[in-house]
Amino acid sequence: MGNSAKEIAEYLLQIKAIKLQPSSPFTWASGWKSPIYCDNRKTLSFPEVRTFIRDSFADIVKKHYPEAGLVAGVATGAIAHGVLVAEKLGLPFVYVRSEAKEHGLGNQIEGYYTKGQKVVVIEDLISTGGSSLNAVKALRESGCIVLGMAAIFTYEFKKAGDGFAAAGCELHTLSNYTTLIETAVATGYIGQSEVETLSQWRLDPSVWGTVKQ
Repeated sequence: MGNSAKEIAEYLLQIKAIKLQPSSPFTWASGWKSPIYCDNRKTLSFPEVRTFIRDSFADIVKKHYPEAGLVAGVATGAIAHGVLVAEKLGLPFVYVRSEAKEHGLGNQIEGYYTKGQKVVVIEDLISTGGSSLNAVKALRESGCIVLGMAAIFTYEFKKAGDGFAAAGCELHTLSNYTTLIETAVATGYIGQSEVETLSQWRLDPSVWGTVKQ
């Protein structure tokens, strides 16, 4: 990962796809209080950033999964990134919904694929890993062979790591929480005094902020 992870972290901070506010936490949809908010959809608005992400994903696929015959994006955040990667590699593309539609054909996987096809899954963000692994499960149940997943960013939660290990799904990420914090300090985005708060949050995010820090 190395320098590439640092470059991704710098990009995410520069375009404010990631915001760090230890003194004024965000509230996630889950209800968790968090000193960080990540919205990787913003990367699509910056050609230089989205191209760097596309090429980084393509490098991962070529290096680790040269036998891949299909790219799958996790809806909705990774659909566009998945298409960009598939186009770069000259591969077909599908995307995976969080659940099957309740109308029409009732598809959970949209696009053309065949049983036995080897697929790489593209994701924008790994938090607890639940929705990402749900996509892996859907692809496997449809007869696809999931080679692994690549994501832009991970919070590096233990729950996610345990989940991917239990599911037997290899995960590669372009950047991660540890690199982000190191980069944020080095570039003056945050001060050293805020690092402890950010580190404590990642240890147990479900209860962080519910008691006085």
